[in-house]
Amino acid sequence: MQDLFSVKGKVAVVTGGGQGIGRMITQGLVEAGAKTYISSRKLDVIEGVAAELSKSGECIPIAADLSTEDGCKRLAAEISKREQKLDILVNNAGNNWGAPFEQFPDNAFDRVFALNVKGVFHTTRNLLPLLEAAATADDPARIVNIGSVDGIKAPFLETYSYSTSKAAVHHLTRVLSRKFAPKHITVNAIAPGPFESKMMHETLQRFGDAIKGQVPLGRIGRPEDMAGAVIFLASRAGSYLTGAVIPVDGGSTTDHV
Repeated sequence: MQDLFSVKGKVAVVTGGGQGIGRMITQGLVEAGAKTYISSRKLDVIEGVAAELSKSGECIPIAADLSTEDGCKRLAAEISKREQKLDILVNNAGNNWGAPFEQFPDNAFDRVFALNVKGVFHTTRNLLPLLEAAATADDPARIVNIGSVDGIKAPFLETYSYSTSKAAVHHLTRVLSRKFAPKHITVNAIAPGPFESKMMHETLQRFGDAIKGQVPLGRIGRPEDMAGAVIFLASRAGSYLTGAVIPVDGGSTTDHV
């Protein structure tokens, strides 16, 4: 039982791993002993994160725009040059858009769905050969998609494309879990509640007390809350779990699941 939650020696990819929830996940995996690749459009950002986290483990930055299929192919090609297998894929890269219903622009759906949904699909498809190479019946390869509580319940703010995209991520998770089970690859999703991140910073500044008031545990999520959930799913402890959407939200969706 001593290594039940171990990911030491595994190879991981975290998309959008340079900030916010992605960085929380990256730091957790690196410090737990996983060789972790992080991607972002902003190479300077992930180079800085990788330099900092490499003091406690292996963290390698690769620039990629995952809102395009070509960008997803490029990321997979770069990983394939360096690795023969991939144990853990965390599809975290995402985008948000908020505007009143009457003014909500059409391209807000195109831009958000391109990264939040199509990016998950194309990244997974292009990295599938490496995941298959790592997968065994006793130790499946793992895919963890980052959804949102806004994909489970109606959101607090007017983020129409974001919330519907995250609901799509949750269902895509279920579909892929059935597809990949025979390949010994598990597919699960985490639906974070409020965490301190770049995407949530302004919202928490303006509505922090109200948001905390909606969380039964009475606080905002901490980095170890997110890292712990991913490490559970990626370790031997989570090897029999697939097709699940796990709210990591302090209980805020208890009336909606």
